[in-house]
Amino acid sequence: MTSQNKQAKAVEVDQRAANPKRDANVMRKLRIDKLVLNISVGESGDRLTRAGKVLQQLTDQTPIFSKSRLTVRGWGIRRNEKIACHVTVRGPKAEEILEKGLKVKEYELKKANFSSTGNFGFCVQEQ
Repeated sequence: MTSQNKQAKAVEVDQRAANPKRDANVMRKLRIDKLVLNISVGESGDRLTRAGKVLQQLTDQTPIFSKSRLTVRGWGIRRNEKIACHVTVRGPKAEEILEKGLKVKEYELKKANFSSTGNFGFCVQEQ
């Protein structure tokens, strides 16, 4: 490829990027429908209560506690035992919390974090 062809391709790419029709397409804009925060503790008791308090402080909403579906002796959990809690946040509060979470991850996510339907998820480890 000659340098002239490379320059022509670069100009073509720049023109496509500056296309006003592309910016007017509402389906290309990012929007947040809801944000689900989940803490899986794996056991009931004090740790689960503290996890619920963390979610309540973070979102100003009461968390929902999830129960196990079946007994797993190896993990030490029984059927219908509370093992996790989650909160669903919508609106500007969701954007604010998501921004904080992405800041912790340094705005870098792996390709595996994204689904084919437009959703994504990531984990923030306890330190």
